[in-house]
Amino acid sequence: MSVDTISDIQIRSENLSLFYGDFQALKAVNLDISAKRITALIGPSGCGKSTYIKTLNRMNDLIPGVRVEGGVYIDNEDIYAESVDVNILRKKVGMVFQKPNPMPMSIYDNIAYGPRIHGIKHKRELDRIVEQSLKRAALWDEIKDRLKKDAYGLSGGQQQRLCIARALAVEPEILLMDESTSALDPLSTLKVEELMIELKEKYTIVIVTHNMQQAARISDYTAFFMLGEILEAAPTADLFNNPQHEKTEAYVSGRFG
Repeated sequence: MSVDTISDIQIRSENLSLFYGDFQALKAVNLDISAKRITALIGPSGCGKSTYIKTLNRMNDLIPGVRVEGGVYIDNEDIYAESVDVNILRKKVGMVFQKPNPMPMSIYDNIAYGPRIHGIKHKRELDRIVEQSLKRAALWDEIKDRLKKDAYGLSGGQQQRLCIARALAVEPEILLMDESTSALDPLSTLKVEELMIELKEKYTIVIVTHNMQQAARISDYTAFFMLGEILEAAPTADLFNNPQHEKTEAYVSGRFG
């Protein structure tokens, strides 16, 4: 299931299967994801969306008993090769989770944490990264006078944008967002959606969402998962307006899910 021209493809999954012990959560998934686009993964709960997105930065490695077959290639590199440094991979492929998860420290230190781990120590450079990251996350103007305050003092929507800023601080190329607006109020959700549209000028974005309207509003390409397989993947307007599979049509029209 390909999108755009081959030169635009940044992430490629080939016959990707994943097992939790004896349970097969992904079944021979083939998906091409274009650079600097928003790709949405949709489907009912338990269909493999979150499992799939976590294969893209090997977060599933952290779960005992996981086995991966097939391949995932980013910029034509097999990310499951033994030679791959997982820390460098996760710097390149950042992730924002369903619930805001700021660390128990100041707003400033939340953003500076990643760059410090990767060797940046000079305050002037850290100051620049913190400001730039918060500006990219559309949060700087709201909190620039509160950088030394506890991150838990922010609203839920602000905390989620802080987590996006934290991911951006280590200069990733790809941003994974797993239900990253589902815990937010409608206004905060709108702000994060607007932010994602702006960020795709610089980053490749992959989102997992249960919100059909959100997928239709902001994504360029959509893949529909069902029971660990991709039933259909297409440009978003085509998938929503002219689905080729009857289960896709039933899902996007709200008849199940």
